[in-house]
Amino acid sequence: MTISCDVAVLGGGTGGYVAAIRAAQLGKQVVIIESDKLGGTCLHRGCIPSKSLLRSAEVYADIRESESYGIETTGATVVFSKVQNRKSAIVDQLHQGVQYLMRKNKIQVLQGKGRVTGPSIFSPKSGAVAVELADGEMETVVPTNLIIATGSRPRTLPGLEPDGRYILTSDEALGMDELPESIIIVGGGVIGVEWASMLNDFGVQVTIVEAAQQLLPAEDEDVARELQKLLAKRGVKVHTGSTVKTDTYQAADGRVSIDLQKGEQTETLTASCILVSVGRQANVENIGLENTDVRVEKGFIAVNKHLQTGESHIYAIGDVIGGLQLAHAASHEGIAAVNHLAGEAVHHVPSHMIPRCVYTRPEVASVGLTEKEARQKGMEVKVGKFPFQAIGKALVHGSKDGFVKVVADAKSNDIIGVQMIGTHVTDLISEAALAQVLDATPWEVGQMVHPHPTLSEIVGESMLAVDGLSIGM
Repeated sequence: MTISCDVAVLGGGTGGYVAAIRAAQLGKQVVIIESDKLGGTCLHRGCIPSKSLLRSAEVYADIRESESYGIETTGATVVFSKVQNRKSAIVDQLHQGVQYLMRKNKIQVLQGKGRVTGPSIFSPKSGAVAVELADGEMETVVPTNLIIATGSRPRTLPGLEPDGRYILTSDEALGMDELPESIIIVGGGVIGVEWASMLNDFGVQVTIVEAAQQLLPAEDEDVARELQKLLAKRGVKVHTGSTVKTDTYQAADGRVSIDLQKGEQTETLTASCILVSVGRQANVENIGLENTDVRVEKGFIAVNKHLQTGESHIYAIGDVIGGLQLAHAASHEGIAAVNHLAGEAVHHVPSHMIPRCVYTRPEVASVGLTEKEARQKGMEVKVGKFPFQAIGKALVHGSKDGFVKVVADAKSNDIIGVQMIGTHVTDLISEAALAQVLDATPWEVGQMVHPHPTLSEIVGESMLAVDGLSIGM
């Protein structure tokens, strides 16, 4: 059977279903093809389930520390099966919401494996999609435009392939039936430190091994240093500038061991299991790209500024094109791609102006350039910094660690970047991102009246600190 449509979306993750909804809003006939469940990695194996676990861990940590609030508790324990049940319920509810949005917008959903085909009797140009449905039947979707949104999967290390027991990626870790006694996390990027913070709060002995000289290698040095200090204070062991020697890996009797290499020094680490968290790789295999002029460069689909591939009617968005592998970035790209193919105005946001969030305890958030990146570009900068310990609401909240740092251009006075570490900063970063979009200066943001007592006061104070005008210090 052949299905003709205006827009076909190969992949039903966040970027894919958002693109489909936007196309439907513009009156397009849309078909979305997904081999698993709508919502993709973010909903089922990433953002939502991991943040659910992080929230449960945070609540447990608050209960353990409740005496400092004047609340005495005894006997609090983690029932991990119930933690997992809560996570699954949240995912299920949101999955139903996505399915409802498909019905509401009259988007046809095909559940099956899609493969892009070349010119054929169905279409004179490449871009049709042959879909193998769950029941073994075949459908052919012939769109005017195709959007590839096949996402990514955890990258693995040779010699440390996941087995679901001793070696895990985030996919396997999300499905754990019980908490391990101890864990070695290979990789101190966003996913690695989030799992480290979560498992530490659940009472697991955690060791992080990171090859770079700091945790969160893409983030500000001051922020990374503060995060490492606070994790270490909680008992997390951190080895930066270090690598694991995968050929030394051994597993037996419920324990794993592996050698750690730092310079000329070698140390053997042991734990209940290993979590490999060394980034994600694009899903570009077995989707028929060889039948098209779509190019894959360094493992990702190459696109132009309008998200078009080597064939102008085929677009690609999200993790499969690399860059910022973030759900909200994929959503923005999906909308931008649809607007372009429909001839609508397109608002492109440079990748460095898209907020980045890390859901550790405390949280990390940033937008724009770091101080180091700005200086490397030859920019003359001025910096303002303000601590949470000087914010009344932070003390009331019981979370005084961390700070907000603002980097501004000394010549134009424009905000170049904002970096935050502290309680609820993933909610505070949007004000800084909006300020950059509007080309605001630190003084202008500082003049906005921030309500008291709120955590948002730190944004205004840090902006004023750029010119030495902060009030609270």
